[in-house]
Amino acid sequence: MRRREFWLLVTPSVIVMFGFMLVPLYRTVRWSFEKVEYGTPGTSVGLANYTGALTDPRLGRAVLFTLGLTVVVTAFCLVFGYILASLVNQLRRARPLVLGLLLVPYVLPHVVGGVAFSWLFDTNFGGIFNYVVNGITGGALGDPLWFTDAWPNRVIVALNVVWYMLPFAMLMILAGLQGVSTETLEAAEIDGASPLQRHLYVIVPSIRGVLGFVLLIFTMDVLRVFDSLIPLSPQAVTLGNESIMLYIYNVAFREGAVNLGLGSAISVLTIVLILVLLYPSIRNLVREARAA
Repeated sequence: MRRREFWLLVTPSVIVMFGFMLVPLYRTVRWSFEKVEYGTPGTSVGLANYTGALTDPRLGRAVLFTLGLTVVVTAFCLVFGYILASLVNQLRRARPLVLGLLLVPYVLPHVVGGVAFSWLFDTNFGGIFNYVVNGITGGALGDPLWFTDAWPNRVIVALNVVWYMLPFAMLMILAGLQGVSTETLEAAEIDGASPLQRHLYVIVPSIRGVLGFVLLIFTMDVLRVFDSLIPLSPQAVTLGNESIMLYIYNVAFREGAVNLGLGSAISVLTIVLILVLLYPSIRNLVREARAA
């Protein structure tokens, strides 16, 4: 490809990325040092927004909740996404149908999926999950307060995130499994390796790059969980189940004293947190790319 053709193809994407990423990022960083309200120009306040954010215990609770959710959901989806991908990889004719059904939660808008998911636990809309639990336990546990107790609410939030993120992990790992050499697997089987040993010592090392990519995407996506909390955790602030993104939204747009400056400062701190958490994954991916 000639240099001129390259720039002709790349320039539109660069312009779009500049408009949708760099300009908002610049404004966010700038506002983080200002007191900004709707309809008024910002006034410089130095590091006051960062000081207020870092000394707010509510931000600490939001960070702990978000990090805990990220660790639990990512670990669960990596393990069960691998198991699910291994099972789907053995299918032949039924594979397109199964993949289509499994990918439905992933393509649904998160708010729509969150509302539909909440109906499973809300007796006003059927509460099928409650009926199943009561049928198994004989009603000994009663109906858990899924939306007003902290830990039951955390459970349904985590289940919802797993529900719509697991198909992505399964799809990416499935693509990696299809690239594993059959000759290597047959050689391991001839050498007497059990199915578990073939997975642990042959398949998993072969798709390590794919697993690293899935880990990278999950870390970014779960840290930014926001819209599904609106229908699933209406009392997130009082329960301590407020994610970082929901906290930013509440501070900057929703609560009485809207403060775009404080919300921007928290956004900048969140970007730094994401970069710190992603650094090991990015470093490993770069190392593997250089080795290849």
